[in-house]
Amino acid sequence: MRRLPDVWRVVAGGLGLSAVVIGAIAAHGLTDPHAIASVERASTYQLVHSVILVLTTLISGRAVQICRWLLLAGIVLFCGSIYAKYFFDFVNATKFAPTGGVLLMLGWLSLALSAKGNAK
Repeated sequence: MRRLPDVWRVVAGGLGLSAVVIGAIAAHGLTDPHAIASVERASTYQLVHSVILVLTTLISGRAVQICRWLLLAGIVLFCGSIYAKYFFDFVNATKFAPTGGVLLMLGWLSLALSAKGNAK
């Protein structure tokens, strides 16, 4: 069985890869400037948070575990809703973006709180 950090590295790698692919598709495949900007912003957020997911594999503790799940859910809801709107014409999808954004913020907060548990 794989160790949990290995699984999170695979998840983060997949998210990072797909962020780059989606950013390229937005830059070269979309024509609406607003759609391009929105999708590129979402792919940037996805890429940044993928890197943070990798870095959290170097830290242990309950707050970091919570951080990982919050970041993953935030990526799915924030970035995913933007992708769904512009790639699949699911106009109402972005109603999930604010929830995703809050989850990303809570992920960062959880990461910050993890330092309290590791203080010596």
